[in-house]
Amino acid sequence: MSTIVGGVKLTTLENGITVISDAMPHLGTVSLGIWVGAGARDEGESEHGISHLLEHMAFKGTRRRSARRIAEEIEQVGGDINAATSVEQTSYNVRVLGEDLGLGIDILSDILTEPAFAPDELAREKNVIVQEIGAVMDTPDDLVFDLFQERAFPDQAMGRSILGTPDTVRSFDPAGLGAYLGRTYRGPRMVVSAAGAVDHERLVAEAAQRLGSIGHEPKPEAPAARYGGGTVLTPRDLEQVHVVLGLEGRSFKHPQYHALQVLSNILGGGMSSRLFQEVREERGLCYSIYSFHWSYVDTGLFAIYAGTDTGDVGELSNVVIDQVLAAGDTITETELARAKAQMKVGLLAALESSGARADQLARQILAFGRVIPVEEIVAKVEAVTVEAVQQAARDLVAGGRPTLSAIGPGGGLDPAARAVERLARP
Repeated sequence: MSTIVGGVKLTTLENGITVISDAMPHLGTVSLGIWVGAGARDEGESEHGISHLLEHMAFKGTRRRSARRIAEEIEQVGGDINAATSVEQTSYNVRVLGEDLGLGIDILSDILTEPAFAPDELAREKNVIVQEIGAVMDTPDDLVFDLFQERAFPDQAMGRSILGTPDTVRSFDPAGLGAYLGRTYRGPRMVVSAAGAVDHERLVAEAAQRLGSIGHEPKPEAPAARYGGGTVLTPRDLEQVHVVLGLEGRSFKHPQYHALQVLSNILGGGMSSRLFQEVREERGLCYSIYSFHWSYVDTGLFAIYAGTDTGDVGELSNVVIDQVLAAGDTITETELARAKAQMKVGLLAALESSGARADQLARQILAFGRVIPVEEIVAKVEAVTVEAVQQAARDLVAGGRPTLSAIGPGGGLDPAARAVERLARP
């Protein structure tokens, strides 16, 4: 029995897996994926990086298919296949012609239910990830975010890099991968989502046949996040100082979630934003600056990134903090209307992509247990008032305990650290 919400069809299999589809009749292709409500924060200390390695190993062979055969079968029909790991979720995706939906779900199911974890493939892929870790270490505008997350959530899986460390990655074996998969890839936290040229009943039948072996018991809950905050300064011989400065944000279930999304847009969401205009256009202190609000199931991070010359770090940091502090009193109706328009266009434009639509539906099921109609999302954005944004900004700052991550020449790090003290609260 399927439930229909605004044209989206949803069915729950006996083992708890949700199958959801959004038919887009004007398309000839289907974007299809399996989303798992498990990611880096589900890892034990000795499992640091195992979620990401498991995702990589998905394409390295099953009991029925070699790694080469997986690639050849998908590309033989003109399709493509990919996967991604985040803090709280992992996804495996294909895009194929609508007529090849069966092949797509067969391959995705195969790699999740019958992975081979061949020792030679595992050894090669561990080496690939060690190279990936090295690439991040050589890329300061990536590394600064990993260090920011680690400082915000110290001594817990929530704050550890998704990639792991060379030592932890090299320590994993087939038995460990299989144990982690069996513990975390459970029916109640899995979603099969498709958008485009898709027939729902066929999708349900294929999923039920191929994913029936997935267990129905819930996976263990990840430990609650514990925000810490603090400062991490990393001297490097670079041309610029890369800075991420932030505070504890809100969960995507929090009443202030949409107000903080609007605030992020107003502060640093585009060329008309306060930070872009004041820091780049008026003062010429940087090339790139933007704000973001990362939300999780039980917490969030609200922050600003910028890269600037060593001599400009102090001024830039203080201007950023001035703007954050001023937001609690000075947000205008004009800024609010502009931010809402940008957010609505971004939301609606994303829905024109079958891949983005399948992804959104899966994430809604994992986060809220239901499909959220686009009209409801737009209504919540429209309901945000100037007063709500200002209050969210004041509450953000009132929490104190800022987090600062900065990488660059040593002389440019201390000015950022001194400036961020203005946000600290006893």
